[in-house]
Amino acid sequence: MKILVLQHAAVEHPGIFRDFLAEDGHVYDAIELDEGEPLPGLDGYEALWVMGGPMDTWQEDAHPWLKDEKAFIREAVAERGLPYLGLCLGHQLLADALGGEVGPSDIPEIGVLDVQLTEVGASGVIFDGLPERFPCLQWHSAEVKKMPAGASCLATSPDCAVQAMKWETRAFSAQFHIEVEADTVDNWSEIPEYADALNKAFGDEGVAKLKADVDVEIANFNKMAERLYINWLQMTAQT
Repeated sequence: MKILVLQHAAVEHPGIFRDFLAEDGHVYDAIELDEGEPLPGLDGYEALWVMGGPMDTWQEDAHPWLKDEKAFIREAVAERGLPYLGLCLGHQLLADALGGEVGPSDIPEIGVLDVQLTEVGASGVIFDGLPERFPCLQWHSAEVKKMPAGASCLATSPDCAVQAMKWETRAFSAQFHIEVEADTVDNWSEIPEYADALNKAFGDEGVAKLKADVDVEIANFNKMAERLYINWLQMTAQT
């Protein structure tokens, strides 16, 4: 499989999923939109992944490429039917691109927090083999307020109703992070917007606290990430 990956910060890449792709012989091209790299044509790609980033979906004045990215996602998913995986900002962009609504979180989620599968999520393919309640890394101050038509909510939390979403048969997205690696917190805390959110949540020792919390769960995160990756591949084969 040849995958196109859209990134919005160099350190916010597919994370542990890169290992799984390499092991299976899949390849991907990463486009760094925040650095001005242009969107390519979709011909030749068999899936689209959209990663996280510090900007918000509505900040088109500050980041004019966001408008083109949304149109690109809409073409890939709604017109071409490409399998899709979106994480954090990639989750929000999918919703926005397909007619949903994204806005500031009433209560930002920062830290290792639990999400709960919905009945639809627990009975579907993408979370098969994962517990109905599991911890994950949260680092967001915006969220999907309204899902687009054709979408189903797969997971939720007390402070964020739409933690994971499926659109039709082959598009999946999650607000939370499961692609975490050992250096993720250190790398992401260098991004000013993320550092500010972390400091607001935990104070000056925020990086150390979050890193310690992630370290406790990292083996579990990686195990769940591998299962979700396998499930996503299975989901892409659906017609």
